[in-house]
Amino acid sequence: MSVLTTSADGFLLRGEPFRIVSGAMHYFRIHPDQWADRLRKARLMGLNSVETYVPWNLHQPDPAGSLVLDGFLDLPRYLSLARAEGLHVLLRPGPFICAEWDDGGLPAWLIADPDIELRTGDPRFTGAFDRYLDELLPPLLPYMAAAGGPVIAVQVENEYGAYGDDTAYLKHLESAFRSRGVEELLFTCDQADPEHLSAGSIPGVLATATFGSRVDRNLAELRRHQPEGPLMCAEFWIGWFDHWGGPHHVRDAADAAADLDRLLSAGASVNIYMFHGGTNFGFTNGANHKHAYEPTVTSYDYDAALTECGDPGPKYHAFREVIARHLPVPDEPAPAASRKLPPTAVELDRRAPLLTHTKALAEAVRTLDPATMNALGLDTGYALYRTTFDTAGDGLLHFTGGVGDRAQVFVDGAPVGVLERERHDETLPVRVPHPGATLEVLVENMGGVNYGPRIGALKGLLGPVTFDGRPLHGWDCHPLPLDDLSGLPFAPAKATTATEPAFHQGTFEVDVPADSFLALPGWTKGQAWINGFHLGRYWNRGPQHTLYVPAPILRHGTNELILLELHATTSTRARLTDTADLGPESD
Repeated sequence: MSVLTTSADGFLLRGEPFRIVSGAMHYFRIHPDQWADRLRKARLMGLNSVETYVPWNLHQPDPAGSLVLDGFLDLPRYLSLARAEGLHVLLRPGPFICAEWDDGGLPAWLIADPDIELRTGDPRFTGAFDRYLDELLPPLLPYMAAAGGPVIAVQVENEYGAYGDDTAYLKHLESAFRSRGVEELLFTCDQADPEHLSAGSIPGVLATATFGSRVDRNLAELRRHQPEGPLMCAEFWIGWFDHWGGPHHVRDAADAAADLDRLLSAGASVNIYMFHGGTNFGFTNGANHKHAYEPTVTSYDYDAALTECGDPGPKYHAFREVIARHLPVPDEPAPAASRKLPPTAVELDRRAPLLTHTKALAEAVRTLDPATMNALGLDTGYALYRTTFDTAGDGLLHFTGGVGDRAQVFVDGAPVGVLERERHDETLPVRVPHPGATLEVLVENMGGVNYGPRIGALKGLLGPVTFDGRPLHGWDCHPLPLDDLSGLPFAPAKATTATEPAFHQGTFEVDVPADSFLALPGWTKGQAWINGFHLGRYWNRGPQHTLYVPAPILRHGTNELILLELHATTSTRARLTDTADLGPESD
């Protein structure tokens, strides 16, 4: 029997009235050595629960391999730490999580089959998820409330009413959880829209709503849909995420706190999205694609109660005051900001050009026409495509179907242009100096679409390439996941402007590791690693201008910084600062 149950107007926890006051924090966006700190700060703000998604694509990157449950993905450890802090957990295992996460959390190997009907009763989809649950749930069952653990509720799908209306599919998921030992309360969540709530919920499973304002109206809509039972906002949006080239979104703390007070005054339960956003480290960010492709930035600060580096922000203190009006808040001081690394300059004095040293990173796959990244088995990262021209002269390169998502084009090593999916680019004028000249195209996967019908859109070069209408055949395709840079032959950098993509390496000293932020003035676009840890993507397009550096990745003594800079740069220096710069704010 579920430890958390429902009455006519609220929740009961072990038979006693209970109000869920939760905050979202995704374990996979936070360094594991910082989980305990963030959970303690959740309790001190007055939360009694935390919520997290579970990213299927990271836990099961290979359907034939073992489930990944260590490091950033050690979900049992995260749940154990939550229990130790006295916090309950709302678990949201998907299969789809959205979350501004690469492909919405659906595995690349699954969405590679265009015939599979995603998020439906298609047995190929439900069968794959069932097999995943067969491996995921056994190690989690000891952490369910029925076994004395912290997990009191489990979500079925995620905002499904905005996507489909396959009731049989939702019932299959409900049965999949129940038949594998999940006794806890099951819930769905959808935007507080009559059509969404109707399409995304099923009898016997609690319906909850998602919204960030208009509290009274949205709660009334949820009550019309579900005449009895607890009212809960399963995602109370207190900020928003950012796209490259857009503003940095913020929300006034007093405004968000006033709406939180309205929610709690109405007797509703709440999950604050986000309590702590964290970071899209590596290649994990997602993207939106409605009218144009819009990739999400590396930071997932979300203007949350805890900042990206875990410091209490204005909302933390405002929310703590609101919660204290309705529920007991720990009689302990609010946490202070963490110690920061002193400002440090990093000289990047060694270099390894990418185009020259591609073979040190990946062997080529020979194809007649360029293969997509998907066909190369490349889930994230870059692909370098290389062929030669048969003729010389001025002409038009045509990339059939465009690129996914951003392509830099080089002729004999010289940059000649950039094509972007967001601009729907397919053609580029070039001058070919002589027959046999080399054409190289470096394509970047900027993140898989995480919402709507374009999940699983192909990456790389998406079709044949022609020059003045003549096909270019015979391609060397290099998949570049960039998960191992140890083979790069770095050499002292020459004091000249770099005009091609290159890796830049430097070292810096640290006395006592602490949180920091990597600033890259003079650099254009690329990736950053410290001590082999992939911080993520930078881009001077903004709004984000610093990358968060978690203290646990630094070490006493000498540390290494590597940048992959994709464009020309005269800079040889980076800076570690004590202040984040996420860009100009926009309410």
